[in-house]
Amino acid sequence: MSGRRTAIITGGSRGLGLALARALARREWRLVIDARTRDELERAARELSQLTDVEAVPGDVGDDGHRQVLVAAVRDRIDLLVNNASVLGPSPQPELGAYPLPELERVYRINVLAPLALIQLALPKMDTGGCVINITSDAAVEPYPGWGGYGPAKAALEQLTAILGAEHPELRAYSVDPGDMRTRMHQDAFPGEDISDRPLPEESVPGLLALIDGSLPSGRFRTRDLMAAVR
Repeated sequence: MSGRRTAIITGGSRGLGLALARALARREWRLVIDARTRDELERAARELSQLTDVEAVPGDVGDDGHRQVLVAAVRDRIDLLVNNASVLGPSPQPELGAYPLPELERVYRINVLAPLALIQLALPKMDTGGCVINITSDAAVEPYPGWGGYGPAKAALEQLTAILGAEHPELRAYSVDPGDMRTRMHQDAFPGEDISDRPLPEESVPGLLALIDGSLPSGRFRTRDLMAAVR
């Protein structure tokens, strides 16, 4: 078995997923990335392949067949699983009293059930010290009006992560809040507003790398705290 480490990153064609993939590629990690938009994914894979081995799997993490292909693309050991792909829900975001329930089911399916299903498939390929990072949000803990779909879904993901860590002490299971970022999803959350003052996703990557490289116990972390600790 090669000593090179392997990571699966969902939502790896843009935003935080691509920023982290670039950082890991520079460290010669093998990468398996996915995205729903084939053109964006292929463009990202071409860039990353200049630095490392990349397997790009287009598809929706909500689809069981797609998740199986993602995990099967790793032939031996999964060292890192990053559940980054998620959906915001309707934009503008409706209040709970008017939230379309079929859309709410979709938000939970993509943001909660899909990460768990991928974890279940990945666990047999993860050795002691393996790392699961589930990307979360401050909306999981703060009751922002209009965030009644996305926020509770991320809260459920955080509790799921905490229980995973308790059940698998040999692994590192992290919920990571990267804070506000200048991404397409963040723009969708605030349609018509100027979000150019938000930091780029790349600014959160050092905090993620600190977790990946370190030995902190399972738990919830904010990237800004992690970056402050390593300065």
